[in-house]
Amino acid sequence: MGKITVLIVDDHTLIRETWSFLLGRNENFEVIAEVGDGQRAIDIARDKRPNIVLLDINMTPLNGFDVLKMIRKQSPGSKVIAVSMHSQPAYAKKMLRMGAKGYVTKNSPRQEMLDAILEVNGGNTYICQEVKNILSDQMLSEEDHAAGLNQLSEREIEVINQIRDGLSSKEIADRLAISIKTVEVHRHNILKKLKVKNTASLINYINSSGL
Repeated sequence: MGKITVLIVDDHTLIRETWSFLLGRNENFEVIAEVGDGQRAIDIARDKRPNIVLLDINMTPLNGFDVLKMIRKQSPGSKVIAVSMHSQPAYAKKMLRMGAKGYVTKNSPRQEMLDAILEVNGGNTYICQEVKNILSDQMLSEEDHAAGLNQLSEREIEVINQIRDGLSSKEIADRLAISIKTVEVHRHNILKKLKVKNTASLINYINSSGL
């Protein structure tokens, strides 16, 4: 099997040269070009049809999203791995939706970059461990939200709805025909069950959960 041809696209010279040096030392890869300009990257991809494009998404004037779109059009056989300083899953999801086959951050270790290239070249999708960890934490947080909501009584949910409408404890007491002290007890129990510290945090929780 021939070497995997790689085009490196990043507007930081040191990063390009570092990637090029690391890949050049590995017999599996051949760096066909390294460029810092998005339009130049599109032209090279069209002319040389690399197997893999390592594409920084934080570039100007053409950003990585624009370059990805054009490379997919000009060289559809080239597989793009997005490389970014951003570890937020939203960036990874957007790049993958647009047709990238991998996403790694600039915090990723050298071996992970090599693994990503091999996986993507083999027809798989690759997301780096840093982003996977964040996704996992988000899923656990959502599960905690669901568990907290399931503990609420019907009366507590009624109280939450009044809080969301901006009512004071006295107004809630009048509306629900209960004492102010009972409202305060409900508020305390709600904060405890949902693991939030104060009313402001509770409002954010309500808005994010769609309660």
